[in-house]
Amino acid sequence: MKKPNGILVIVSGPSGAGKSTIISRVSRQRDDIRFSVSATTRKPREGETDGKDYYFKTREEFRDMIRANAFLEYAEYVGNSYGTPAAPVEESLAAGYNVILDIEVQGAAQVMEKRPDAVSVFLFPPSLEELERRLRSRGTDTEEKIRERLLTARREYAQADQYGYIIINDDADVAVRQLDAIITAEKCRSKYILEGENRL
Repeated sequence: MKKPNGILVIVSGPSGAGKSTIISRVSRQRDDIRFSVSATTRKPREGETDGKDYYFKTREEFRDMIRANAFLEYAEYVGNSYGTPAAPVEESLAAGYNVILDIEVQGAAQVMEKRPDAVSVFLFPPSLEELERRLRSRGTDTEEKIRERLLTARREYAQADQYGYIIINDDADVAVRQLDAIITAEKCRSKYILEGENRL
């Protein structure tokens, strides 16, 4: 009997909305999740590891990957390039794992066009004021970069209606349960249950 493919889950939201925290917690409590590691041209933050948090690339290396058609999606975001390497995603899906993509709205739109079966989730912070507080508490961005991120967040909010689900992250425990529930519900859809051979 053929094991059904996993589902592709897109999680987007402004920088500071808590995407990494929520995704990490959901991934730890489920054994059927694989997190897609993105490639980026930005510099590593303190504590980040190449190949675990991101694949850190030079701009030339990133351009080489574009030319090789190695990305499921890629985009420019606040002065840096980000992309999702396609091969690891497809391998994990074929093995039956659910793959979560933490990507911004430009990249999400590309994936939704290529993979209309993808499950899309937009993560909101409780308010722009709380978002600004979270960005400042990081201590990693300049004042100019913070203002740029807040302007980008306003533009991203306008795209939230393109997503299948919205989670408001004013309580991380609740947001984790909601994302977990979305994945579970999607896995119970008939198209996934009946995907394997000889199931009827």
